[in-house]
Amino acid sequence: MDTSGPYRAVTGFADSAPVWVQRAFELWTGYGLWLFGVLLAAVWWRARGRGSTRAVALALLAPAATVIAYAVSEAVKSTVEEERPCRAVAGAAAPLAGCPPPGDWSFPSNHAAIAGAAAVALVVAVRRLAPLVVPLALLMAFSRVFVGVHYPHDVALGLLLGGSVAALVVLALTGPAASGVRAVRAAGTRRARTRAGGMRARAIRAGIRLTGPGPGGESSPEVRNVPGCRMP
Repeated sequence: MDTSGPYRAVTGFADSAPVWVQRAFELWTGYGLWLFGVLLAAVWWRARGRGSTRAVALALLAPAATVIAYAVSEAVKSTVEEERPCRAVAGAAAPLAGCPPPGDWSFPSNHAAIAGAAAVALVVAVRRLAPLVVPLALLMAFSRVFVGVHYPHDVALGLLLGGSVAALVVLALTGPAASGVRAVRAAGTRRARTRAGGMRARAIRAGIRLTGPGPGGESSPEVRNVPGCRMP
């Protein structure tokens, strides 16, 4: 697939863009994936306090699906071994970012694959995020061409690969993940009941009768006289 023509056009546009635009794209392409990480963490934090096991399962699967998509992208990259356009395309403008060293292959774009996977996983978990994360993923993909380190086909197929892998992972594992969340919650409930029973037994042995829930929902102790003890 030859997209060297569009690559020259985009890098030429980047070369003539105002300096502040160039710097903005450099910052976004270098650090934008951290924003996806923050969103993944925020979705998990939001889900953990809610009652739906499915919401928690989707929040846990989102980062896992993103990591799996990255691994698949890296495997494809190592198999195809496409040279970077910043070395291979003659007559193109100099890249804004440093050209990766030889052996750091071009196809597909890992940045685009990660952004595509995170966007799909986040939208499945919280649909309201679609107007935010989809444009961010597209912007991340475009930025890789803008700074001169990827062909357009690298980022287009990177987005498609990452999004597809994430969708398949979430589709296949939502059921098992939800079952796991239910099992963990049930185990936590059993442990809480066991602790409560142990506290009640110790209280009875100590001569304290638990009368019922107190103001905070806990059992309120009622002290009674025990043989050999004198209560004030």
